[in-house]
Amino acid sequence: MKTGPVLGIEGTAWNLSAALFDEDLIKLVSNPYKPIQGGIHPREAAQHHAAVVTSVIEEVLENNPRPVAIAFSQGPGLGPCLRIVGTAARALALSLNVPLIGVNHCVAHVEIGRFASGFDDPIVLYASGANTQVLGYLQGRYRIFGETLDIGIGNAIDKFARSKGLPHPGGPEVERIAQNGTYIPLPYTVKGMDLAFSGLVSAAKDSPESLEDVCYSFQETAFAMCTEVTERALSQTGKDELILVGGVGMNKRLQEMLRLMCGERGAAFSVPISQYLGDNGAMIAYTGRVMMESGCTIPVEQSRINPSFRADQVNVTWRTEPDNKSTHAEENTARGAEAIVRFSDGSAAKIRTSKQYRHSELDRRLITERTRAEARLIVEARKAGVRTPIIRDISHDTIIMEHITGRKLRETLTPLLLEEAGRMVGKLHSAQIVHGDLTTCNFLVKDRKIWLIDFGLATTSAELEHRGVDVHVLFQVLESTSPESDVLKEAFIRGYREIMPQANDILEREHEIELRGRYL
Repeated sequence: MKTGPVLGIEGTAWNLSAALFDEDLIKLVSNPYKPIQGGIHPREAAQHHAAVVTSVIEEVLENNPRPVAIAFSQGPGLGPCLRIVGTAARALALSLNVPLIGVNHCVAHVEIGRFASGFDDPIVLYASGANTQVLGYLQGRYRIFGETLDIGIGNAIDKFARSKGLPHPGGPEVERIAQNGTYIPLPYTVKGMDLAFSGLVSAAKDSPESLEDVCYSFQETAFAMCTEVTERALSQTGKDELILVGGVGMNKRLQEMLRLMCGERGAAFSVPISQYLGDNGAMIAYTGRVMMESGCTIPVEQSRINPSFRADQVNVTWRTEPDNKSTHAEENTARGAEAIVRFSDGSAAKIRTSKQYRHSELDRRLITERTRAEARLIVEARKAGVRTPIIRDISHDTIIMEHITGRKLRETLTPLLLEEAGRMVGKLHSAQIVHGDLTTCNFLVKDRKIWLIDFGLATTSAELEHRGVDVHVLFQVLESTSPESDVLKEAFIRGYREIMPQANDILEREHEIELRGRYL
């Protein structure tokens, strides 16, 4: 296909932006919608986009080469805004008689981050208003390893900011005020590689402490949650590069936390320049160009917008499968996201390590609480018939337990083993224990039997929601790592239904949780 500059038009939410991109950025023009008060009003934003889209595009094209293709943000986003962009892109493509390219907004954030960093195969933390996701490339798609279960980090900050009378967007003002604050405890909600912000927002809104302290603690808590789930993805995949993208990525404290975490792990870290972080036409134009070069254009009749367009729905034809990175640990030591495990004389000592990126008070609390809860719930799970290691000793940060030798379920995924895993989780949930981190790395296969390890995020609960999230974490991992995920999920469900009386209700709730992960 003919190469040359691609025009990209972005307008998923607040910013109407267009750019021309060839080998590098030629020109970028943005005209953001600014609400008089409160957050984004979709129809008002769409009216703004309709009023300025022609002038923005004309300014980009003035005195520049004619584009060889038109790329536009097809979704996810606010429907009224997407329709304005889609209509403009179709009209321009038809009038210039050039190909049309529908770009996934989330994938565009990832691709401009890869372009700006030069990284080949990174894990990506995408932190924006409506989205908080941890992504990585695997088997032809960008897989979502973890994400918010309720609202995006940017929307969470904005909701808190509005409650305190701060202007929109709230992020910059919260960051400024936080510089003079000190730490106070606020809710910290991590579930495997997923996270939730609603409890944090509610507590911050209602806190009687000073605004400076609440802003500081809101950032310390929310960004530590984001950093923790990102580190879990790095640990799970064995990748050694990390990119931060999205508008919230401009926050210096979030950048600092991720840089510290990567430094501890020996991973490379990059943040694009600010004009590439927020929603912008350059990311649409660049992604459109690499898509065009791999033949990813669409006819006008197939260019309908998709407000719930997931990154993992995109067939990524412009990338090749990376070389497999070794994730095997040293013979006598294994390192996870939050602990080091040392093996000796048939024992495994799990030592929770302090995290430089977390506030020291929060760090100490999490280490102590998680160590005590893990030891207790391992014992209770074993009483319920779940194969777990035998506990031999415990301190404030260390559990010494039986060393279970075996292969990770991730390395030997079969329907029979997933069915057995379903029965095991059924026993766990019947005992009102929620594991909290049901990844395929935390099931070990030994002598054709499955053992469950790493209860570091486990809790007790009889709530459908909590057990639904537990199952959702496992299903999400299967979807992000195996092309046979549907078969494996069905096998798990068969085993789970054998044991768990409330299985159908819990599985229905899991499906509801999955739908919440769509663009909010």
